[in-house]
Amino acid sequence: MNDKLAALQRRAQSFRRAERSYIPSEMSYLILVPTLRCNLACSYCQVSRVAEKASGFDWNEETLNAVLGFIQNSKVSRLKVEFQGGEPLLALPLLQRVRDFCRSNIAEVEFVICTNLQSVSQDSFEFLSHEDVTISTSFDGTQDIHRKQRMSSDEEMQGFLGNVRRLLTKFGPNKLSALPTLDPECLPRADELLDSYLEWGMNSVFLRPVANYGFARKVHEAEIISKDWYQFHREVVDEMIQRNFQRGTCFEDYYLSLCLRRMLRSDINGHVDLRNPNLLGKDYIVIDYDGTFYPTDEARMLTRTGQIDLSIGHVSGGIDQSKLNTLNANSSNFGDPDCDSCRHQVYCGRDVIDDLSRYSRIDLPRSETEFCKRHKYMFGLVEDLLQSPAPAVHHSLALWAGIPEWDSVLSKAVQ
Repeated sequence: MNDKLAALQRRAQSFRRAERSYIPSEMSYLILVPTLRCNLACSYCQVSRVAEKASGFDWNEETLNAVLGFIQNSKVSRLKVEFQGGEPLLALPLLQRVRDFCRSNIAEVEFVICTNLQSVSQDSFEFLSHEDVTISTSFDGTQDIHRKQRMSSDEEMQGFLGNVRRLLTKFGPNKLSALPTLDPECLPRADELLDSYLEWGMNSVFLRPVANYGFARKVHEAEIISKDWYQFHREVVDEMIQRNFQRGTCFEDYYLSLCLRRMLRSDINGHVDLRNPNLLGKDYIVIDYDGTFYPTDEARMLTRTGQIDLSIGHVSGGIDQSKLNTLNANSSNFGDPDCDSCRHQVYCGRDVIDDLSRYSRIDLPRSETEFCKRHKYMFGLVEDLLQSPAPAVHHSLALWAGIPEWDSVLSKAVQ
C-alpha cells in the first residue's frame, strides 16, 4: 500500500510540474525600438539614449521594411506591439507605418506606447487616441520625486503633468498606466504614493526599485535589494489593504496580485519571469533601432553597455538559433538542487538574463541570487496574507484574485 501511495505521489508531482510548464507556440508580443533619440536624461535610464536632434539613430527605410517583413513572415493571428525607445513618439511616422501594416495583415492587434509624455504633438495625440492603443508611462511616486529624478526644470514638469491630465480627461485612467521607478535611497511615504495615484484615478501600482540593468547601475547601486525596500513594500501593501477595506478603494500592487494568481492558478503565464521554463525568443522578441534581435529588453540593455553580447541575430538575416538555444539551455528551475527543495518551485520561474546582469554568471546557487530572494519574499508575503484571519486582508485578497464573494470563500479558507 505504501508503494502504491508513493507511486501516486510521484505521479501527482509529475502532473503538477507538467501542468505548470509553459511552452509557447507562436509569436504574440513584439517590442520595437524605432529610435534611441530622447528628450529627457533621467538618472536611472537603463539604455543608451541620444540627443533629440541626433541623426543615425532611427530605423532607416531598409530596416523598417525588414521589420515589416519579419512581422509578415511570422504569420500570427494575434499580436501585441510595444514601442519603446528612446522616446518613440519622436519617430511617429515609423510608428504609423508599423500600425497601418499590422492592421492590414493581422486579425487582432493592439499597441502599447512607452512614452515619457514630455512632449505630445497634435499628431501624436491623434495616434494615441485610437482604441487599439494604450499608453505606458512613468510616474515616480510623487510629483516632487518625479521632478527630482526626471526633469531638469519646472517647465518640463508642468508639460508632463499637463499631458497626463489631458489624456486622463479625454480617455480616463484605463487608457494610461503609470509605473513608478523608485530609488530605495529616496522613497515616498506609503500614503503619499497612494494619494498621488488616487488623484489620477489609478489603482494599480507596480512597485519596483531601480533595475540593475544598463546605464542605471552606474548611478544607482541596485545590485542588492535592501531590507529598507522590503519594509517599504510591506508598508504600501498594508496601506492598500486598509484603504480598500475602510474607504472602498481597489488598490493593488500589480506584481503581488500576479504572484497571488500565479500561486492559485496553473494557467497564469503572461509574466515571463515566472514561466518555467522561461524560453527566450519564442513568443516575444525585441528589435532594436539598428534591426538587431534581442531575447528581452533587459538583454538589449546589457549589450548596449558592453557587459555581454546577448543579441540573437538581425532582421536582415534572421534569428541566430544556435545562440538562442545556448541561452535556453538553462531556462528551467527543474533539476536545480535549491529549487527542487523549495516549496515555491511549481509557481516560480527562472531568469538567466537577471543573473547575467547581476553576477555575470548563471551558475550561482539559486538561493544566493536576488531573483530567488525577491520571489521568496513575494510568495512568502502571499502566504502570510492567505493565512491572516483579518477581514480587511480577506477583502483585498479577493479583489486581487478576482473572487467576488470574499466573505464566504476566503473566510472559510482560513478556518
